[in-house]
Amino acid sequence: MTSTQETKINLPLIAAIVGVATIGGFMFGYDSGAINGTQEGLKTTFQLSPAALGLTVSALLPGCALGAFLAGRLADVLGRKRVMMAAALLFIFSALASGGATSALMLAIARFFAGAAVGAASVLSPAYISEVTPASIRGRLSSLQQVMIIGGLTGAFLANYYLAKAAGSSLNEFAGHPAWRWMFWVQTIPAILFFTTLLIIPESPRFLVAKGRDSEAEAVLARLFGAATARTKVQEIKASLVGDHQPTFSDLLNPATGGVRTIVWVGIGLAVFQQLVGINVVFYYGSVLWQAVGFSENDSLFINVVSGLLSIAACVVAIFLIDKIGRKPLLMIGSIGMAVTLAILTLCFAQGALVDGKLVLPGSFGTTALISANLYVIFFNFSWGPVMWVMLGEMFPNQMRGSALAVAGAAQWLANFAISSSFPSAAKNLGLPLTYGFYTLCATLSIIFVSKMIHETKGTELEDMVG
Repeated sequence: MTSTQETKINLPLIAAIVGVATIGGFMFGYDSGAINGTQEGLKTTFQLSPAALGLTVSALLPGCALGAFLAGRLADVLGRKRVMMAAALLFIFSALASGGATSALMLAIARFFAGAAVGAASVLSPAYISEVTPASIRGRLSSLQQVMIIGGLTGAFLANYYLAKAAGSSLNEFAGHPAWRWMFWVQTIPAILFFTTLLIIPESPRFLVAKGRDSEAEAVLARLFGAATARTKVQEIKASLVGDHQPTFSDLLNPATGGVRTIVWVGIGLAVFQQLVGINVVFYYGSVLWQAVGFSENDSLFINVVSGLLSIAACVVAIFLIDKIGRKPLLMIGSIGMAVTLAILTLCFAQGALVDGKLVLPGSFGTTALISANLYVIFFNFSWGPVMWVMLGEMFPNQMRGSALAVAGAAQWLANFAISSSFPSAAKNLGLPLTYGFYTLCATLSIIFVSKMIHETKGTELEDMVG
């Protein structure tokens, strides 16, 4: 897109559309973080062992993998907007069911359906944003997805903190019900907002062209970029769709070799490494972890809020830099920073001892661990947090975007499930030093992955992406 054409960009409309799409990111974050403050309530109400707690908490994640996998393909059939609307309805249903659960099984089922909504939102929101924004500012606007994810996490942490404080603890009653139940129910408010605002935004023009609805696509593009650019862009999108067939999973294969295209493996690698560094241990088990090193429940919930605010600040910095210095440098800085801070955390935990079944860190090691953990979160949200979602939304050619997102998104959530569900048992049986040592190793390996496998996508039009 030329600079002359860019002067016709309808930024207010684009901003409004992006704002609605990123509510999906907020819901993704809120649903992922809401579980954090409920764990004492879940353990007591349903009398869960550490292993059972881990499976109940992470019941969200198989649903996320399924939701991400199905959403990527369904978005090619039904459209990005319709599938996001279905996800919004699932958010509402699952929040009501989770808060009203009468058994651990009912809660796990509700969380599974919540996961399907989270998985769908996680892949479709950034993909939709990348398909309605100009290349020159695509990275910045797509990065807002991560800001909203962290905003959702922070919103959940704040709601959990204030509900627990108002009730006295997550186990005590608030307005006639235990506070931990309200921690789920509050989520219905942003979920309803997400559904209603989706009604007013247009469908992705790339989807419309793929379905042969060129006039509708041109009308959307004209509103976004002006009539002259719209006509040109429709032709460019049509040219980028290989042959005359609808997108299928076979597009992920290299016709010359029959194997999976390298770009798909790179997408899977990005998705998996983002989880193997252990970030969701902090998100899902943050309050439990900080209680383990000596902080009270209220203090631990407040630390989560502080971590969330620091994460948002890191994402904002990334937004200003991603279209200037590029995606790859941010990933490299993040990998190095995470490897160092995780190594410090590992050393701190190695100094601890079990007292009455709880980990106690001597001297200043507890404070050092807290500082290192927050620096680790900052490095993640300055780099891998936003950049992974930006790149997955833009790095694949139009023909394979939905299918590639389905595979990479499912891989991301399966890795998330493996890390999150294994943490309680790993921390108990192997100890925090070995557990965090594994995350440190993965962060170190991610440095090599970025160096060898990642290619810069800054400023490249979606129609020019190659696989």
